[in-house]
Amino acid sequence: MTDSTKKYEFKAEIKKLLDILVHSLYTSREIFLRELISNASDALDKLRFESNRGTEMFDKDLALEIKIEFDEKKKFLTITDTGIGMTHDELITNIGTIAKSGTEEFVRLIAETKADASNIIGKFGVGFYSVFMVAHEVIIKTKSFRNDEKAVEWKSDGLGEYEIIELDEKLPRGTKVEIYLKDDAVEFAEKWRLESIIKKHSNFISYPIFLEKDKINTVSALWREPKSSITKEQYDEFYKFLSYDSEAPMDVIHKSVDAPIQFNVLLFIPKKSNDFFWQDRENYGLDLYVRRVLIQHKNKELLPEYLSFVKGVVDSEDLPLNISRETLQENVVFTKIASSVSSTIFNYLADKAKSDPASYNDFWKEHGKIFKLGYSDFSNHDKYLELIRFNSSFCKDKDELTSLADYASRMKEGQKEIYFITGTNREAIKSDPHMEIFKNKGLEVLYLIDPIDEFVVQSIHKYKDYDFKSAESVDSKKMSDIKNVDEKKNEIEELSKDDEKQFFSLLSKMESILSDRVEDVVKSDRLVDSASCIVSKDEGLSAAMQKILRMTNKEMGQQKKIFEVNPNHKLVRNLIKVFKADSNDDFIVNVTEQLFESALLQEGSLDDPHTLIQRLNKSLEQSSDWYVEVKKIN
Repeated sequence: MTDSTKKYEFKAEIKKLLDILVHSLYTSREIFLRELISNASDALDKLRFESNRGTEMFDKDLALEIKIEFDEKKKFLTITDTGIGMTHDELITNIGTIAKSGTEEFVRLIAETKADASNIIGKFGVGFYSVFMVAHEVIIKTKSFRNDEKAVEWKSDGLGEYEIIELDEKLPRGTKVEIYLKDDAVEFAEKWRLESIIKKHSNFISYPIFLEKDKINTVSALWREPKSSITKEQYDEFYKFLSYDSEAPMDVIHKSVDAPIQFNVLLFIPKKSNDFFWQDRENYGLDLYVRRVLIQHKNKELLPEYLSFVKGVVDSEDLPLNISRETLQENVVFTKIASSVSSTIFNYLADKAKSDPASYNDFWKEHGKIFKLGYSDFSNHDKYLELIRFNSSFCKDKDELTSLADYASRMKEGQKEIYFITGTNREAIKSDPHMEIFKNKGLEVLYLIDPIDEFVVQSIHKYKDYDFKSAESVDSKKMSDIKNVDEKKNEIEELSKDDEKQFFSLLSKMESILSDRVEDVVKSDRLVDSASCIVSKDEGLSAAMQKILRMTNKEMGQQKKIFEVNPNHKLVRNLIKVFKADSNDDFIVNVTEQLFESALLQEGSLDDPHTLIQRLNKSLEQSSDWYVEVKKIN
């Protein structure tokens, strides 16, 4: 083709490209409006740059804006900007050739992979041509900002040819795109449809966008403004606009990064957790913008799932406009941004925990359940450990929380492990027999009340140099070096050598009674007030963890445990007397069964309590006879 010709024919590969664009983007046709508005915004940016340079320009007093007009009956739509405009040669360069490089690669990628073209539109500079998804004809009328350049018109049906005509008529500076809609695209000449698309994709364009006479983008891109100029009310209003929450946010995190990657981030932590998270787990993510244009709503790769309670936006200067989802995951810039966003949140929470522990505890009570899921994030392992919280035996009530750092600072001399115990609530844990040795030695124990807590401590394994150890499986002999808080001698007398021998024989008898239900029956060094308890083997699972696993795997059998008996308990002392008199007395069998099943019941692993209840009722019946006889009640 030559400069004098008015009709131009697209190259063969561009014809094929146009055909792909028209037919492969059907489900995402609304994207065309985003592309045209982005082009208009870019033209206005270029004009502003020239103005700041002091360049003389045509229509210098013309307001910088974007106007969209429509006519549903005529199936007609126009997008007009007052930007830099184009000359004849610029029109050929910017529009006529689509993409000077990469066009063949674009066609090959679509043809070979059958990819969704909506995800890679713009990657090869073909954003403008998405208009042919909805148009059977497009006319561009444009006037350059240069005074001596004529207005130019470009016209095409997107099938193979386009015309360029120099206009004699006077046009205002800028570019006007006239779109003649296809019969099945008349929805794009309806006000509600256009307004919804603008608000979805282009709401934060820095120039006013008018739909007919109404300004649509009324909410500013707050993340682009300096923090010092933004009021709390503005943050609150923006958060409610973004999240549809009726309450103001708990926290606002606003950061601008200039090097090595330029991006802005505005994040919010809600006051209340999302109660529907587990029913709607996919409904999270940050909105990703590139130069104020929405690229992806609720992008899930910007944050790990356990930070999904965070709402907000990320706006990058360094990502290409319209980058595909597949390319996003492989893009080095995007990966660095995602890592920086997570670090920003961790640093904010760490500062909050240090400067305002009470406020941090409020955060934890709302969002801790989700945050705990980060136990498998090894890239942020150390930061995560400093932020998790637990209730413990040191806390004055169920609402107080402690960090692992605070726990470590209170460890006793000679203590080499961080102890934890599982239970349904604080009161139940406090009365657990396994707690008696820790109370006696003044050792702090973490209370794991949430079912996920044990998964957390078992997965993170240790904090600094200290391993986590379940109170159910701790070796009491290893704790002998830690002094008791109360050094007073027990009120009960020590067993005589003969009684001690009888006690160990009694343990063997109890083991034969319980048979294969236990691993062993042993003397307890951990119990103070209770007669007996069940202890997990050192490598065994806790009762709570076994219960959870049985719920997911019905075939899992009962794990054998060690049955510990306290020789200083009054009931056991009486049992020794009975044993000495008659080692085969049924009372020994009944008491052994009752103690064992009571221990199972207490840890929540007794499958059938009916036998225990029947035995208990019979014992009460017998004891009532003895009581009546002793009291001489008629």
